[in-house]
Amino acid sequence: MNKQLSIQFDVVEKNHSLSDDTLNTTQKKVEKKEIKKLYYSIGEVAQQLKVSASLIRYWESEFTALKPKKNARGVRRFTEKDIALLNEIYQLVKEKGFTIQGAKEALKKGKGDLQKNLQLIDKLTQVRSFLVELKENL
Repeated sequence: MNKQLSIQFDVVEKNHSLSDDTLNTTQKKVEKKEIKKLYYSIGEVAQQLKVSASLIRYWESEFTALKPKKNARGVRRFTEKDIALLNEIYQLVKEKGFTIQGAKEALKKGKGDLQKNLQLIDKLTQVRSFLVELKENL
């Protein structure tokens, strides 16, 4: 019985290795076509930012610039722009320790500068994770 299992495993192994090239090319095609949604639910946004939905609703009441669209039933639909603003608010309040009032003032003063800095931080984080991964593969 053990011989039969190893023979079957070898056949599956060979078929799998033949399809790896096909799988890799398919994955490359899918990665290039990355589809983005137009609207995200509050749960999806909360999960992405790793905060609660109630905190997002609170920030919506405090920051007048944050106005997600609502459907007929009142369900919030967040756009990429809304998510970017929430990310800025998160950076200011949670990571930099600003108060709500301080975050409001910072958003009014340096909206362009803050967004550039956040993009720079994101890119540097990506570079760092790439370098760590590269180091692990050496």
